[in-house]
Amino acid sequence: MATDYATLKKGGFMKQKQKDHFSLRLSVVGGQVSTEQLAAITEVANKYGHGYIHLTSRQGIEIPYIKLEDIDEVKDALEKGGAKPGVCGPRVRTITACQGSAVCPNGCIETEELAKELNDRYFGKELPHKFKFGITGCQNNCLKAEENDLGIKGGVKVEWVEKDCISCGVCEKACREGAIQIKDGKIEINQDKCNYCGRCAFSCPTDAYKTNPGYLISFGGLFGNKINKGEEIVPFVEDKETLFRICDAALKFFEDNAKPSERFKFTIDRIGRDKLDEVIWKAYKGE
Repeated sequence: MATDYATLKKGGFMKQKQKDHFSLRLSVVGGQVSTEQLAAITEVANKYGHGYIHLTSRQGIEIPYIKLEDIDEVKDALEKGGAKPGVCGPRVRTITACQGSAVCPNGCIETEELAKELNDRYFGKELPHKFKFGITGCQNNCLKAEENDLGIKGGVKVEWVEKDCISCGVCEKACREGAIQIKDGKIEINQDKCNYCGRCAFSCPTDAYKTNPGYLISFGGLFGNKINKGEEIVPFVEDKETLFRICDAALKFFEDNAKPSERFKFTIDRIGRDKLDEVIWKAYKGE
């Protein structure tokens, strides 16, 4: 019987140069791997591979040198340890994420939970070509959100609380955008300059800022044979329901309009950025 390479690739087994050998891509969500999963991965790499793993540029784990004849045993061994194969080919890929506000002092949003929600909602979805999500927790942009087909960057909208302010000037110094000025003992925030980084609130010694976390979303990023920085369409998104509507709309636009093997960026260029803008704005407004 001929080997069905397309099905194997869909299940994370990528052909190597060596005959009947595969590099197995594992499912990793938001860069999180449990020690139980690591133990199973180590056991498989030692028993069925060459005793090592490869860490990909998108927080993935691959086990090279899996033999065709061992694939079923490998799947069973990984499943016992809570690990499972990922996906390749024309579908939604690994959801990448930094550690976010749960760990990082600069984090504006909880990224691990969001990565899991996006994974449950979209991972492995069949599309005309691969589609990548990337989540970064703040303006430091460790995950390089704009490199992804759809990038999500955490931010916070701030509101000054006058009664708690001691006019110390720390927030004015912390703001790298020049969006904050103290005049006559009062804080003035230039919203046109604010990039939602939250440094003013995080640095305030008296918690004189209310903060509302949210999302900045970019579309059409690429980092491969062609390079393109994803661009924002709608303003700061303050709730997850709106975020998911926008993600749904972007994927539907791609699914409906892309040619086979055409990345999202090139679909946008061919169909027209104005067409995507219309779709995303409707999702933003809940229309």
